[in-house]
Amino acid sequence: MQATDQDRVVYLGTGRRKSAVARVRLVPGNGQIVINGKPGDLYLQFNAEYLSTAKAPLETLGLENEYDILVNAHGGGLTGQADAVRLGVARALCQLDPDNRKPLKIEGYLTRDPRAKERKKYGLRKARKAPQYSKR
Repeated sequence: MQATDQDRVVYLGTGRRKSAVARVRLVPGNGQIVINGKPGDLYLQFNAEYLSTAKAPLETLGLENEYDILVNAHGGGLTGQADAVRLGVARALCQLDPDNRKPLKIEGYLTRDPRAKERKKYGLRKARKAPQYSKR
């Protein structure tokens, strides 16, 4: 969805991963990431892997210094949120230009990772871990 934010064009995308949800806005700028009002590197604890994951779709298209990424993220942990941001950015880039879809799809950035935590079953300690068996 495309919206205008004080006379500038904003591209929106929502990403989800595990129980994390990231609402992403792409705004013309110089490549900054802001997550929940904090600088991206501070929010992602200066972890290079999380930062590169979040910026990956922009780097694929060579636009890393063209747009700022403004994110509202909640739920899950940092890994899930970073992956959710990546999906949201990729979806926003598809709105920016439909020709961006093919390279992003080839890299796998438009695929929602369906893996989530399996529910705990009764009689077990976790989803599959059984109590210790005692023969006698």
